Amino acid sequence: MSDISILLVEDEKKIAETLKKGLEEQQYAVTLAYDGAIARKLFDNHDYDFIIADINLPGMNGYELLKYVRSTNQQVPVLMLTALGSTEDKIEGFNKGADDYIVKPFDFAELVVRIRALLKRTQSVHTIGKNIRVNDLVINLDSKEVSRAGNPIQLTAKEFQLLEYMIKNKNRVVSRADIALNVWDIDFDTGTNVIDVYVNFLRKKIDRDYDQKLIHTQVGMGYVLKESV
Repeated sequence: MSDISILLVEDEKKIAETLKKGLEEQQYAVTLAYDGAIARKLFDNHDYDFIIADINLPGMNGYELLKYVRSTNQQVPVLMLTALGSTEDKIEGFNKGADDYIVKPFDFAELVVRIRALLKRTQSVHTIGKNIRVNDLVINLDSKEVSRAGNPIQLTAKEFQLLEYMIKNKNRVVSRADIALNVWDIDFDTGTNVIDVYVNFLRKKIDRDYDQKLIHTQVGMGYVLKESV
């Protein structure tokens, strides 16, 4: 059995038990909770490496649980598992601190790929332990703190991941497909505007109050983070 521990929060018992069995076959150690309030107590008493949570839960819904988790732990990856699949639902989940979002019904193999990708990203971030700087913008990959000109900037988990990807690709144009694959870990639905929405979220927090803009649009190509010239 792997030393990776997963808290699985799902109130539909048949789905929960099937997922638990499948994840254990992948060598993960899985703790199952059918209720959001119970999941909160488990979270308080155990150090989980990964959390999978439905949104529509008794006791405490998934968004409330996510908010509680993020109040004490910004690092643990959280994947929301839900039947609510609109773009607005996804944005709400990401804004509340979710790292990924998978819609029912789904393929179990895709869930496993998402878990592995998030764990790999988290583990790689924790080993870097340094600041990355562009002009007066500084991002700390360990503490997940972001500042510009010495002023702290509060980002959601998904905004941080997007900024981290863009700053690591400084001066390189990244397409929407690049962002979808590397930040969301999927071939994103080109009919949605989630990526553009998130870039605009970042712009408001990173650039709006500063004369020198760092995030730029390359029409028909994508986005680039660079110092203005």
